[in-house]
Amino acid sequence: MTFLSIPFFTIAVLATMAGPVRAATGSPPASASSAGVPVAINPLYTAPPASLTAEQVGAMQRQLSDWPQLGRYRGENARLPPPSAGEARVVFLGDSITEAWGLSAGSRFFPGKPYINRGVSAQTTAQMLLRFRQDVIALHPAAVVILAGTNDIAGNGGAVTLPTIEDNFRSMTELAQAHRIRVILASVLPVSDYPWLPGLQPAGKVRALNAWLRSYAASSGATYLDFYSALANARGGMDPQLASDGVHPTPAAYRIMAPLAEQAIARALRKASP
Repeated sequence: MTFLSIPFFTIAVLATMAGPVRAATGSPPASASSAGVPVAINPLYTAPPASLTAEQVGAMQRQLSDWPQLGRYRGENARLPPPSAGEARVVFLGDSITEAWGLSAGSRFFPGKPYINRGVSAQTTAQMLLRFRQDVIALHPAAVVILAGTNDIAGNGGAVTLPTIEDNFRSMTELAQAHRIRVILASVLPVSDYPWLPGLQPAGKVRALNAWLRSYAASSGATYLDFYSALANARGGMDPQLASDGVHPTPAAYRIMAPLAEQAIARALRKASP
């Protein structure tokens, strides 16, 4: 299975093995919080070690050997020339939703534009923060579009609170602005359920994080990019024509997202550099 069909897990085998692990542990993939809302966490992180297969352990070891996945774009970054005079380079930093933009059949990633895709499937904001200097600052962009947060809510990196996710956004924004890079904070895309970990009720957390992102963008001088309003249905998710699995955009969704991103980039570039 590819990262497009099994979202947000860096190594697809982790997702494909999740069912047997849940059965072995006799527990659901998430624990209930004090408010009764499930807290997401990859079930492999809480499974008894003896219940894991050698393949599962090996997959996690490979993941931990380069947890931020700095190796993913190291070679491409080294081959990328500096921006030419007058070029407004823009880096898109994100997870599989960004990585698939232009790779999934029928989608296009801003042809003819000096935009650089630095999405990595399965990543959380903590991982993006660790590769921010290599995959954003060192590329000398005029602006960065940060589309992140859904994997944190899904528990890919373990249980995490909304304030911790917010802190990671703050840190990336402050790093960018310290290097005179304009920041575009994209809303988390709508999701009413994660098909690989059903029952997590993420819609409310997505709305809360987006409300914070909008407010923080206004207070920090960043630009807010609202994908959510254009894609959400009444349940706080996406309809099948926009996300066949409820999470990953279809080409139709990317066609909606692209002009919104272009408009936000134009607004950001009109601002004085930080």
